[in-house]
Amino acid sequence: MSEDLNKQNGGQPPIKMPKFNPYWIYGIIAIALIVVSSMNLGSGPQSLMYGTFEKELLGSQAVSKIVVVRNELKAEVTLNPDSINNYKKLFSQSAIDGESEPSQFGPHFVVDIPSIDSFEEARKAAEQKSRHDIPVVYEQRTNMFGDIIAVLWPFLLLLLLYFLLFRRMTSQGGGPGGIFSVGKSKAQVVDKDSKVNVSFKDVAGLDGAKQELEEIVEFLKRPEKYTELGGKIPKGALLVGPPGTGKTLLAKAVAGEAHVPFFSMSGSDFVEMFVGVGASRVRDLFKKAKEKSPSIVFIDEIDAIGRARSKNNSFSSNDERENTLNQLLTEMDGFGTNSGVIILAATNRADILDGALMRAGRFDRQISVDLPEYHEREAIFEVHLRPLKLGEDVDKSFMAKQTPGFSGADIANVCNEAALIAARKEKKQVEKSDFLDAIDRIVGGLEKKDKIISPDERRSIAYHEAGHAAIGWLLENSHPLVKVTIVPRSKFLGAAWYLPEERQLTTTEQLLDNICSTLGGRAAEELTFGRISTGALNDLEKVTKQAYAMVSYYGMSDKLSNMSYYDSTGQSAYNFGKPYSEKTAETIDNEVRRIVDEQYARAKAVLTANREKHIELAELLLEREVVFSEDLERIFGPRKGAKPDDAKEAEPAALPASTEEEPQPAEPRPEPEAEPTAE
Repeated sequence: MSEDLNKQNGGQPPIKMPKFNPYWIYGIIAIALIVVSSMNLGSGPQSLMYGTFEKELLGSQAVSKIVVVRNELKAEVTLNPDSINNYKKLFSQSAIDGESEPSQFGPHFVVDIPSIDSFEEARKAAEQKSRHDIPVVYEQRTNMFGDIIAVLWPFLLLLLLYFLLFRRMTSQGGGPGGIFSVGKSKAQVVDKDSKVNVSFKDVAGLDGAKQELEEIVEFLKRPEKYTELGGKIPKGALLVGPPGTGKTLLAKAVAGEAHVPFFSMSGSDFVEMFVGVGASRVRDLFKKAKEKSPSIVFIDEIDAIGRARSKNNSFSSNDERENTLNQLLTEMDGFGTNSGVIILAATNRADILDGALMRAGRFDRQISVDLPEYHEREAIFEVHLRPLKLGEDVDKSFMAKQTPGFSGADIANVCNEAALIAARKEKKQVEKSDFLDAIDRIVGGLEKKDKIISPDERRSIAYHEAGHAAIGWLLENSHPLVKVTIVPRSKFLGAAWYLPEERQLTTTEQLLDNICSTLGGRAAEELTFGRISTGALNDLEKVTKQAYAMVSYYGMSDKLSNMSYYDSTGQSAYNFGKPYSEKTAETIDNEVRRIVDEQYARAKAVLTANREKHIELAELLLEREVVFSEDLERIFGPRKGAKPDDAKEAEPAALPASTEEEPQPAEPRPEPEAEPTAE
């Protein structure tokens, strides 16, 4: 059909007519008034000088009538019908030169008179001279409209100000009804007339979450399949996961697949400065959803109103947020199971939600939307690489291995950043190197090659980073090294890039090797220069947190074995005391100190045993600024515990792949060395 229309239009696409706007009516009325006022329906009365009027027109028999307006001191002169066409003969040429013709209807001339007495004297003199009476009518005119405006203009001004202020209040009061509809919900409704172009096919990965939601959509389409067996429609599903993992995208896919009214609203939309507005909007939202059932209600960022209620009511006796939450709890568990309303919600802070909101009967299902693993990242890359013009060397499998711990939003950002980098370099296609530069840009920040660094500082940074790389390569359980660089990025003066393996469990040996590798930078400075610097700030922070986690959370210490003081409920933040005694706290501190000291001594021992190779690596780093894993293999030999096919995975021209098949999302970022005093 569209092709036929294009052929009829000469190959051009059909012209889309603009939508009707009510303000067009005002424009049409204004244009009509302008046209009418510009039409030549005859000019108005011609202005005439009083001297000319007195000498040449006042005593003429061409005058049919003179109307004198007393309160305006004006005289309106009307000519005889026979004299209208030949009115120019009544005056001298200089009196009417350049004047336009008077109106065909009276009055024809208007004269400003000095006073009534002066006009009477001139009229009597003209009557004596012409010997005929001059018809004169005296009037007292009143401008009713002007008088009314003069009296009412203060009230009109107040009315105008009130109208403007009222419009402003209504525009800020929410919706077309303004302040009078402030209690109405602001939900966006997607129904059969509104098309959503997102489906489950557009959501890469997340197979488990999609399966749960597809079952809910299937229930809405074919409820008899489940009700025949006695099943009931689930009341709600809560999407929980880190930011950027696709929770809102899954909700859009449900809206596109379900083909039922879909009410979308953010948790912050319920919060308002007026008391009781949040609860009123909750009631209105569920009222509309029930009227259009079967339907779906989606509340994004539900933690804005679903936060756990305070146990101390003295601080918040009339909290608006709690009132909104109470109304939400009532609505979710108040309507019948046959009402056909399903609640979807999304949050990345499920630990702070109220227990009454999380229980079965309100949110029957909690769907975990985690960070994508290797194969899921590969599927996500396939989606985001479609609109790009790719070079032949771009491999989605390779890119998926280089981005452990990246969310779907991060991967989309990588693809977009790679396209921008390629365009900046005037390329016709997005190549593999552009993607690697984009990953470096997102993970480490923008390169700052113009940062002023002295030769001594640069040498210290090189040996520091070489210490990280050497120990990380020599220890079997440390994270596989990708590359080492001393090119400043963002606030970092150098960075050692690791590619952690994707694993669900971490052993004590792996944690200790990682701590030892992290302390390798400071150990290298002390052994090489006999001094230490502030460049290890990020290392020390990370090591301290890992050591405390080993002792107080995982029970990985000799004196506090099998003891954990971790609170998975998140309620410890509201407690003023620690869950252990002061003596236990001292024991924890001593154990952390022991672990850190032992691994620091171990790092110095490893570097001392490989001193020449460490110096060779540092000097190579000073020369090239970037050293890859191939260079470390040439200097230190094959890494202990490496797989035979690791060489096939490595890419010498770019960022090398991990030596493990499945990288870990726990630590996807490089290990940068911060230098706070340099900024």
